[in-house]
Amino acid sequence: MQAIGEARIAIEESLNGAIEAPAAAVSQKRVLVPWVVAGVSTLALIAVGGVYFYNASRPPPLRPLMRLNIDIDDSTPLARTGSGNMLALSPDGARLALMLRGTDGKVRLHTRLFNQGEITPLMGTESAFDPFFSPDGDWIGFFADRKLKKISVNGGAPVTLCDAPAGRGASWGDDGNIIAALDLRGVLSRIPSEGGPPVQVTKLNAGENTHRWPQVLPGSQIVLFTAYVTAASYDGANVEAISLKTGERKTVARGGFFPRYLPTSVGTGHLVYLRGNTLFAVPFDPRRPAPPGSSVPIVEDVGANNVGGGDFAFAGSPTGPATFVYLAGQEQARRSIFWVDRQGKTQPLAPLGQYVVPRFSPDGRRLAFGIVADQHGDIWVKDLDRDTPSRLTFLPGQNSFPVWTPDGKNIVFSSQNQPAPGMYLIRADGSGEPQRLTDDKLLETPYSFSPDGKRLAFCIGNVGTFDIFTAPFETDPASGRVRLGKAELFLGTPFNETSPAFSPDGRWLAYQSDESGRMEVFVRQFPGPGGKWQISTGGGGFPVWSRDGRELLFETPDFGVMVVSYTSIHKTGGDSFMAEKPRAWPGIHLWDAFVFPNYDLAPDGKRLAALVAGDPGIQKPPTHLTVLLNFFDELRRRAL
Repeated sequence: MQAIGEARIAIEESLNGAIEAPAAAVSQKRVLVPWVVAGVSTLALIAVGGVYFYNASRPPPLRPLMRLNIDIDDSTPLARTGSGNMLALSPDGARLALMLRGTDGKVRLHTRLFNQGEITPLMGTESAFDPFFSPDGDWIGFFADRKLKKISVNGGAPVTLCDAPAGRGASWGDDGNIIAALDLRGVLSRIPSEGGPPVQVTKLNAGENTHRWPQVLPGSQIVLFTAYVTAASYDGANVEAISLKTGERKTVARGGFFPRYLPTSVGTGHLVYLRGNTLFAVPFDPRRPAPPGSSVPIVEDVGANNVGGGDFAFAGSPTGPATFVYLAGQEQARRSIFWVDRQGKTQPLAPLGQYVVPRFSPDGRRLAFGIVADQHGDIWVKDLDRDTPSRLTFLPGQNSFPVWTPDGKNIVFSSQNQPAPGMYLIRADGSGEPQRLTDDKLLETPYSFSPDGKRLAFCIGNVGTFDIFTAPFETDPASGRVRLGKAELFLGTPFNETSPAFSPDGRWLAYQSDESGRMEVFVRQFPGPGGKWQISTGGGGFPVWSRDGRELLFETPDFGVMVVSYTSIHKTGGDSFMAEKPRAWPGIHLWDAFVFPNYDLAPDGKRLAALVAGDPGIQKPPTHLTVLLNFFDELRRRAL
């Protein structure tokens, strides 16, 4: 028998046969009926038991993978705030949390039940990022305003849990604690879900820069996370597992980031992680988090941000259907360099590629920029008159943030090559070998030279914060080699100060700071002491001065560029800086603003060189999410 229904039919047929028997045989049948019923029942129980043990000995049948889209209204598109992820799924898969930009231009956390079409904003979550659910699905955690917070899925006032200078992922365990990365170059910490002081749970090993994007596994004993080592990209990171009880760590995968455990059967499941924009999977037992076997690609074109996070989420039980939601990554990665004039007209300057940080030479005839490849990044210089690009650096690892010396002969850049990271100097014509200027004991990024070329402004990242330094740029009389003198602190606070830019007269330093809870552009007198003036009013970063000393430009959180006319007055009693109301540069939407400085103003002040995504002059926001149903079955089918 294949089912209990067959046993029921057999019993009913037996009983009906006894009742309908001839009268002469009634007494005999009545004697036989109990035995027949007992025999058939025994057979039925044996059959049902056999079916049960047969089914228990093999996995349930695989359901087919189903794909559908969730369309996003163009008036409230998906939006990334800072560098965080944009979506999360409740544990039961019934509710989606996502970051949307409202008609008022502000990014907020929104929720939607899958069985309803309405998307509801959660007020008080402006500039939120990295949403994550509580195990019961009643709360959503997130980062905003340099804090780790939570809010009820039904709305209400957000609750602050602890300080978080620069969150990089969090996970809510079933023991009532949250494991989170609270800053840029720090470790993981444990925070009670009701709030309280963080307690460190990991420590950096030699060569590691940061731990981020944790996931607490069922039982709250093991945590998966990304351990980023100095490398070209997060494709060179490691996936680690740590026991919260013993502190023991194991590397469970190399060459990937943003690990997540998906329970596909009782006690075991699959480990998935990103490499580039491809999701890989491998069988994984969380009770014994040893290095798994060979991983296989499962989903291509999955979105990822520039700080090692993945734009995907999943939900479901091992015995039921599972849902996997992701944002496609292809359009996010496609970008190019365009000329954008003051009327908003665009003209291609370079084909589609992986460009970052364009920088004009002082005479405006050359453009330096970074090109990021699979496992490295290099500095290139394009001769704009001849329309010919040339590769400038050949060091291993990631090399970026080019800064021209005022005479146009050299470029200083940041390198994360191993075993010798730091800031380097190289001749702009490509002759000679790069010269190492610093040893990069801490993360160092160059930004600007003083007009006389005698001082370099750069940032140093310590655990959790970035500060602004300057150092003398000198030539050794004996050897003729350029050297960078001792770093001198210009601005160091508990907040992040980055992107220092010298004014054309060298009297001012513009920079960005998150002291107000979001990035804004400020100007201070150099070398100081002096006053401080806030330039941006609705968020801003990556300031750029015009060469004529009349305008200051900056990026905005909504991918635009603002222009501010200013007047500076120099007098004996103290200098003053007067800025006018910011106005928009027309026809421009930058690629991935607030991660890299992705524009520069030509020396003549007439047009920008800007990185934009997709079509010229416009970055199209994501318009839909992809949903995969029965995803666990797909993992069982393909990742054995």
